[in-house]
Amino acid sequence: MTTSPHPAAPRLVVVSAGLSVPSSTRLLADRLAEAARTELPTASVEFVELRELATAIANHLVTGFPSEPLHRAIEAVSAADGLIAVTPVFAASYSGLFKSFFDLIDPDALTGTPVLIAATGGTARHSLALEHAVRPLFSYLHALTVPTSVFAASEDWGGEGDAFTAHLPGRVVRAAAELAAQMRMRSARPETEEVTPFAQQLSDLRLD
Repeated sequence: MTTSPHPAAPRLVVVSAGLSVPSSTRLLADRLAEAARTELPTASVEFVELRELATAIANHLVTGFPSEPLHRAIEAVSAADGLIAVTPVFAASYSGLFKSFFDLIDPDALTGTPVLIAATGGTARHSLALEHAVRPLFSYLHALTVPTSVFAASEDWGGEGDAFTAHLPGRVVRAAAELAAQMRMRSARPETEEVTPFAQQLSDLRLD
């Protein structure tokens, strides 16, 4: 039996949960997307701006019926070959808008999908939110988060940063390279290859 590879143009979706216009969260998302495109020139890039979907997200949580723009956003994220997810940090965690959107994603839709996680905040003290809140969220969704997460504090945009956030451009490039590498591996995998669900693996072990 022959198998066909994924399309030549991997689909990269960038989710930004910034609330203001202009937004430092969107600015970071743009820089990460640009760095990823440099590493993976064949990729198509689609942005999902959650601020524009805030009312639709709230309605969907209450009614269970998404608007057409929200449905398209959910479908785009679910079908992505790679994902960049950027949230502002509020009260030491991701924003409510960010969490509410990913609550609408099917728990199995992102299984094995490479994800670059990033966040913005007022000070570097918020940077650990990526590790204690955002990374566990995508682990729950069975996504493959790349090792380097990117946090941008206010001081990062105009200078060298501090001991915790120095060299933002370098971290952007490193994280984008890790994402691109995982996306290339995913694209090279035959479409017919199936991943055995973890629950099924456990069941098989019990039968043995």
